[in-house]
Amino acid sequence: MEIELEQGWEIVLRGFNKLKNIVEGLPEPQFTSEDYMKLYTTVYTMCTQKPPHDYSQQLYDRYRESIEDYITSTVLPSLREKHDEFMLRELVKRWTNHKVMVRWLSRFFHYLDRYFIARRSLSPLNEVGLTCFRNLVYLELNGKVRDAVISLIDQEREGEQIDRALLKNILDIFVEIGMGQMDYYENDFEDAMLKDTAAYYSRKASNWIQEDSCPDYMLKAEECLKREKERVSHYLHSSSEPKLLEKVQNELLSVYGNQLLEKEHSGCHALLRDDKVNDLSRMFRLFSKIPRGLEPVSSIFKQHVTGEGTALVKQAEDAASNKKSVGLQVFVRKVIELHDKYLAYVSDCFQNHTLFHKALKEAFEIFCNKGVSGSSSAELLATFCDNILKKGGSEKLSDEAIEETLEKVVKLLAYISDKDLFAEFYRKKLARRLLFDKSANDDHVTDLTLARENQTSFEEYLGNNANANPGIDLTVTVLTTGFWPSYKSFDLNLPVEMVKCVEVFREFYQTKTKHRKITWIYSLGTCNLIGKFEPKTMELIVTTYQASALLLFNTADRLSYSEIMAQLNLTDDDVVRLLHSLSCAKYKILIKDPNTKTISPTDSFEFNTKFTDKMRRIKIPLPPVDEKKKVIEDVDKDRRYAIDASIVRIMKSRKTLCHQPLVMECVAQLGRMFKPDIKAIKKRIEDLISRDYLERDKDNPNLFRYLA
Repeated sequence: MEIELEQGWEIVLRGFNKLKNIVEGLPEPQFTSEDYMKLYTTVYTMCTQKPPHDYSQQLYDRYRESIEDYITSTVLPSLREKHDEFMLRELVKRWTNHKVMVRWLSRFFHYLDRYFIARRSLSPLNEVGLTCFRNLVYLELNGKVRDAVISLIDQEREGEQIDRALLKNILDIFVEIGMGQMDYYENDFEDAMLKDTAAYYSRKASNWIQEDSCPDYMLKAEECLKREKERVSHYLHSSSEPKLLEKVQNELLSVYGNQLLEKEHSGCHALLRDDKVNDLSRMFRLFSKIPRGLEPVSSIFKQHVTGEGTALVKQAEDAASNKKSVGLQVFVRKVIELHDKYLAYVSDCFQNHTLFHKALKEAFEIFCNKGVSGSSSAELLATFCDNILKKGGSEKLSDEAIEETLEKVVKLLAYISDKDLFAEFYRKKLARRLLFDKSANDDHVTDLTLARENQTSFEEYLGNNANANPGIDLTVTVLTTGFWPSYKSFDLNLPVEMVKCVEVFREFYQTKTKHRKITWIYSLGTCNLIGKFEPKTMELIVTTYQASALLLFNTADRLSYSEIMAQLNLTDDDVVRLLHSLSCAKYKILIKDPNTKTISPTDSFEFNTKFTDKMRRIKIPLPPVDEKKKVIEDVDKDRRYAIDASIVRIMKSRKTLCHQPLVMECVAQLGRMFKPDIKAIKKRIEDLISRDYLERDKDNPNLFRYLA
């Protein structure tokens, strides 16, 4: 039995009206399964009858028209009569009802959806239903809805309570109406909301920047960002979060960033000065969110650290000019403490960000390479290490503390450009510690262990050879030349008392080896002398040089400067040094004529028989020769070799190279140990040309060629 169009449509329309009443909340019994089957069967039959009684197209069109009629007659009037929040609530209700209605209708028209629409490539019924709402309701009201929502958001920003669930439901409409696309949400709501957000925070920031301190402003900014993030989780779409936060950050931080950082009594400088670590951490968190926001913070950090370091250098300069030698030791300790402090800032406040590591490095490089009162940083660091590692040094530290301090020195060493100079000073000082038995730990030095074994053998040799009698107790430390720094070995004319013992040791040493030559370095020796003074006899601990000078007075009451110099066979500098230590310093073992504080070639000396001291045993210091000049000369020589080797290495691999790239590559290669001087590199290039390692191009004097 065939169903005519109007007859069938009447059945469908009755079902549609029943659905409208249920959705509107009017008294209407729910659909029974019989009702549902009747509607489904009617649509099925109308769609499967043979033409011209296949009413699929007509049903499809009437489905849309019915929904449009319902919207025009019922939905729109109910929305137009309401405003603000009431209108929003009505819209949520109408949208929810509409989705329910479309879902039920899609079930009744299921057959139409599944076959007719699929074959004709038409829009599915669900989409048609939602499109009707979009075209008739959404397009008319979205502007009013958007403004109402934005108004509520601003009320919430001002601390008022709002219905967040309502906003969430409203904004879901903007999303759902796009049916899988975000265009409607973004264009009809989000753009305007972001504009309003920027304007809102622009107003706030312009007041806060005038009224608040930097820490208070940052607290407010952080709180605002937190609240905006919460706003997203409560009712905005998640895709809005980065855009929303970017607007807030821009208005609160980018626009006023420099003003905020440079606030006179509370900006970044003040926070660093007053150690406000929590505020600095907050500053890092906030400014890391904006493009290039950390650059000015790290720049201020660098300025601050440089200022603190430079102040330490000045303090040390002042202390040095007041003749406080301990000031230099304190200076290095303070630089280490400064580094500890700001390294902790970099790791804790600034989350180990590379910009701040770079700022710290550059700041320390500035003042760590300044040097203090004629001493380079390389020398100061080497001296500091020496003091720590010396037995009986001024710093009494445990092994763990020494280890920890040395690790910190190594960190500072990274900032020093003359690492090779440090290495040479350190080597010299290490040698002195080991040779004078001042090292806290020399067990691992093989050469010294061998020297001790050698001394034991010498003592056994003396015990077994009655003829071998040195006349005085003698301890000799025999070292391997290449392992130690070079020392002056002048031919000191030994006093007769010492000549015999040197001969005895030489004979002993020849019994052990025929092929090794011993060079005596008297400048490093020490002697214990017995001084017979009128008040009392005393033991004097002196250097070999001092002992040699004093022993001259066993055979002469008075000696002139020139006589002493001739008999000892020493240089002027050494004679002045040792005579000053014996006649002008604390212990006046010799009486100088005239009685002045300086030594001159016309002076004469005699033994001070009246000398006394409360101690029976005294050590008479001989100020060491200033080795600084020698160290610097040695390092300069080594640098010349290093530059030569680097240039040859580069040219060997490149064959030909222009001047500038050659210099740059050489600087890069050598930079780990020292900062090569450009003039020195040019000089070495010229030298290598003269020695036929390189040649200049005939046509281009800036181009060099390697000569194999």
